[in-house]
Amino acid sequence: MLGNGDIWSAEDAVRMVQVTGADGVVVGRGCQGRPWLFADLAAAFAGSDARIRPGLREVADTIYRHGELQVEYWEDEGKGMRDLRKHMAWYLKGYAVGGEARSSLALVSTLAELRERLDALDLDQPYPGEGAEGPRGRSGTPKTAHLPYGWLDSRELTPEHRQQLVEAELSVSGG
Repeated sequence: MLGNGDIWSAEDAVRMVQVTGADGVVVGRGCQGRPWLFADLAAAFAGSDARIRPGLREVADTIYRHGELQVEYWEDEGKGMRDLRKHMAWYLKGYAVGGEARSSLALVSTLAELRERLDALDLDQPYPGEGAEGPRGRSGTPKTAHLPYGWLDSRELTPEHRQQLVEAELSVSGG
């Protein structure tokens, strides 16, 4: 995913690594609601054109499993469900679900309620293609990167820049 919200395919990621010699790619928000993106990338880097294109039933099963893991992690069903709510729109992007169903899924408070609402969807829908793709997370204009004065003047790290990097990595720096 580029900083401006453009989405790259798994094939694009492989080409970028090949052309630039980079060690890898950053997935960022592109995986929100699409955990299968990691399998797509692994397949692409292995030279396979196999991709996962889940229908709504598989997405609903993934949402429910995500809910189970949230409850396990938080050791509190209410907290786990509250944390899961923010993922609903990303998971359901492109599927014909309807506003009322989306709203009710964004308000679930128990796993039983989640299962009931997921089961009420038309789970036989196939993968919607382009409708399920596109930016995740923040929308709008990209933020401007701010670098320390003189940062790009040389490929060599000055002692001052080296110290700035050290300080940026400190947990108290906020950066």
